[in-house]
Amino acid sequence: MHRPEPRNHEIPLNPNRYIVSKTDPKGIIEYGNDYFVEISGYSESELIGQPHSLIRHPDMPKIVFKMMWDRINRAQNIMAVVKNLAKDGSYYWVVTEFEPKVDPITNEIISHTAFRKAAPREAVEAMIPIYQKLVEIEKTGGMEASEKYLRGFLEERKMTYDEFMNDLSGNHGLFKIFFKAMKKLFS
Repeated sequence: MHRPEPRNHEIPLNPNRYIVSKTDPKGIIEYGNDYFVEISGYSESELIGQPHSLIRHPDMPKIVFKMMWDRINRAQNIMAVVKNLAKDGSYYWVVTEFEPKVDPITNEIISHTAFRKAAPREAVEAMIPIYQKLVEIEKTGGMEASEKYLRGFLEERKMTYDEFMNDLSGNHGLFKIFFKAMKKLFS
C-alpha cells in the first residue's frame, strides 16, 4: 500500500470520541472502529489486513515503537503519546494505551487492542522536541543510541517511562476512567 507524503496539516480530534484498533500478535490490523477509519482517511477494507505501521508518522522515533512492542509482547500494557499519519499525509496526535489479550489456555498473546484519545496539547508540545531529538539521534547513532538518550532523560527526571507518560498525559481522574471503560467495552 502506498505511504502518503507527510504534510504540515494537523487533524483536530474530537476529545469526546475515541479511536480503537485491534491487531493480531504481529501487528496486522483486524479491526478499526468508525472513528479510526474516519480519522485515518483509509476505508475499512484498506486498513484490515495491513500492518499497523501503515499510520506510523516519520516524525516518530523508532525506539518508542520498539518499547511498545517489547512491552505488549510480554503482555504488559503501555501508554504513549503518538503522532499518527493519515492517508492524505496529514497527522493527528493521540494518547494510546495498548492492551494485549492473552489466550487463557495457551497463555500466548492472541491480539493487541489500542485505545486512543486526543492527546492533551501540553503533552504534544512536551513530546515534539523530545521526539525530534530521538529521531535525530537515530539517524546517526541508531536505535541503541536513542534508547540511551531516553533512559538518561528519564533518569535525570527520576521517573520511569510510565510515570512520565502518566504525568504528561494527565492519566488520572476522567482520563483514567475513559481508558478503563474502553477496555471493558472491548474485552
